[in-house]
Amino acid sequence: MNTFKYIIITAICLACFSCKVNYSFTGITDTPESFQVNFFQNTADIVEPGLDQLFTNSLQDYILNQTSADLVVSGGEVIYEGEIVEYRISPMTATADNTAAENRLTISVNVRYINTKDEEKDFERRFSFYYDYPAADQLSGSTKSTAFDEILERLTQDILNASLADW
Repeated sequence: MNTFKYIIITAICLACFSCKVNYSFTGITDTPESFQVNFFQNTADIVEPGLDQLFTNSLQDYILNQTSADLVVSGGEVIYEGEIVEYRISPMTATADNTAAENRLTISVNVRYINTKDEEKDFERRFSFYYDYPAADQLSGSTKSTAFDEILERLTQDILNASLADW
């Protein structure tokens, strides 16, 4: 009976440790060894100064924090490139006086993902997210900082999920 237990335990251990699939709570199952994020130029009709650098750094930081891949300047196993294509502020809700009660900041990014090990995973796709804020507030200071933080966090999550996660 003891021999049977040891055989079962050994078989389970071998089955678990011999699998080459990596499991994680983020859904990222095939982490590349290295990644490259090229500068995302701001080509939107309205150019917010510094947004291009802020987005590029946010994407690099998010991938570094969520994967074990190394950030490289060139020759990455996976490459992210693209441009910021939309920066728009639009009224969302109106008051009884026909004035805006709430505004929406929308930022859209066109991303080209290149996987040098598996070309079938390559894609070019547009990602977009928004932040609503009271119309009485100006998009500056803490409102702008909060808006950028929320939008860039969601954009980088969506890009990573689309490129590396098996959702």
